[in-house]
Amino acid sequence: MTLNEQVFAQAALLAGELEGKQADMLKALCAAAAGSLAARLKDGLNPEDCEADFIAAASLFALASLNCVEENGQVQEFKAGDLTVKQGGTAGDTPARCLRWEAERLIAPYLKDCFAFAGV
Repeated sequence: MTLNEQVFAQAALLAGELEGKQADMLKALCAAAAGSLAARLKDGLNPEDCEADFIAAASLFALASLNCVEENGQVQEFKAGDLTVKQGGTAGDTPARCLRWEAERLIAPYLKDCFAFAGV
């Protein structure tokens, strides 16, 4: 299974039931997220070097993008580990922002353009 297929498989699992058009869109968004993240990795790092975190982050980025492009893409409830996203009020793209934030936090130690605390 290729890296893009792994990202899509995880994103689809997290997304739940998808219609045909949504699945196709998610597949394209997964490939774009994986490509974008791979380009941001620190010099000398490959996606395979941080595979689990890379797949998780790329799938969260793709889900955030799907949420933004869907006409009625409001998330009712979404769980990924300790992260839970629920629709709330009229916050607009708050679920998408939350997903992006969690993805950035997860992949930050591996990125050349991002700061993250390694420990204290």
